[in-house]
Amino acid sequence: QVQLVESGGGLVQPGGSLRLSCAASGIIFSIYAMGWYRQVPGKQRELVASITSGSRTNYADSVKGRFTISRDNAKNTVYLQMNSLKPEDTAVYFCNAESPSSRPRNYWGQGTQVTVSS
Repeated sequence: QVQLVESGGGLVQPGGSLRLSCAASGIIFSIYAMGWYRQVPGKQRELVASITSGSRTNYADSVKGRFTISRDNAKNTVYLQMNSLKPEDTAVYFCNAESPSSRPRNYWGQGTQVTVSS
């Protein structure tokens, strides 16, 4: 079975930093594209950052310059380093894995809460 397990969420003050981790199992991690999404009440889940198997990255405009996505294939783990956090970053953050096929199959983690508040 495929499992994506997120960790690193929590409560942080505005301007602070957090690093989210997502450990994957049950997939050939190195060939999967990985992503971080977030969702707040009343809104659709949105892409925050993604990284391809070749380590090409993409970011939402709202986080560009503040967040960094990276992957460690030896550890089957993808990270999201979040700096200069703002209250509007408050959300449940989800890890996503996409299979490298013409009809991609997506797997999701359980989500981890990030709250930015003073």
